[in-house]
Amino acid sequence: MKALVLEKKQSLSMRDFPIEESVGPDEVRIQIKACGICGSDIHYYTHGAIGDFVVHEPMILGHEASGVITEIGLHVKDLKIGDRVCMEPGIPNPKSKESLSGNYNIDPEVKFWATPPIQGCLRENVVHPAMFCIKLLDNMSFSEGAMMEPLAIGLEAAKKARIEPGDNALVVGCGTIGIMVALSALAAGCSKVFISDVKQPKLDIAAGYPNLIPINTNKENLENAILQYTDGYGVNHIFEASGYAPVYPDFFRCACPGCNVILVGIPGEPVLIDVAFLQGRGISIETVFRYVNEFDKAVALVSAGKIDVKRLISKTFPFEKSVEAYEFAAANHPDVVKVMIEL
Repeated sequence: MKALVLEKKQSLSMRDFPIEESVGPDEVRIQIKACGICGSDIHYYTHGAIGDFVVHEPMILGHEASGVITEIGLHVKDLKIGDRVCMEPGIPNPKSKESLSGNYNIDPEVKFWATPPIQGCLRENVVHPAMFCIKLLDNMSFSEGAMMEPLAIGLEAAKKARIEPGDNALVVGCGTIGIMVALSALAAGCSKVFISDVKQPKLDIAAGYPNLIPINTNKENLENAILQYTDGYGVNHIFEASGYAPVYPDFFRCACPGCNVILVGIPGEPVLIDVAFLQGRGISIETVFRYVNEFDKAVALVSAGKIDVKRLISKTFPFEKSVEAYEFAAANHPDVVKVMIEL
């Protein structure tokens, strides 16, 4: 079938790809309708690897997707042909210790789209387990459905933060994930969320949401700004969503006593943490790796108008121009949040 293929580092092509998938009894076939471009997709394109995951042979990219069910397996009861769905891109081993304990996101056996050697979903159709397909509600577009994957990360972060109504928070990093985290924190009950970055166009996009307060750290010191906004007290929750190692350990000083810090971004190198400072201020740390049972909540929040993801879609390309779309996304335009491909 036609697919966007990463042939090797910095080499993409749109071509017929030899892949055949039969539908098992608990699976469905989905005609892909929309697929977002994620930072990990771009990193595979520009570097050919992410950590230990190396592209050794041609690989179809894409893992943020939605579509229409065109075929169902014998045992599938909750979905039917014609249903509009988004899909969790990772398939764990349901019998692993991690899955049985409720932590299927960290199952070492998980098969995740567009993570070598697993093929991605930027192609005409995919076969996927029905249990990892979530119905889109009628007032949602396919492009919104493709945004549920990054939103699920934001919701997982907010869950880990244990937010109480009226709390405030700081999000470090104003990319797609940072904004999703900030919107999730607001939906979870935060009265206001500060979000920091060095790119003013992205901060301007975030500022369009009520109760999101941008801080440009090229223009002002983050700690000073937070202390000024909070009358010298600090924030209840901090989310590190940039994955940029040099921001450590300074952002911890924006924390109030008893603050919890959620590490969402994945640094590409070891970082410094002042343990004595964390202990003295009673700061706890949680980490986020993907998500656990968040897609249905993401769909419900977007459908209800509680979270608006449409304004984060900066540019849309047709499927036949997928190579151009990736080249555009890789250029890292400061005013671009999410690039979407529609089929």
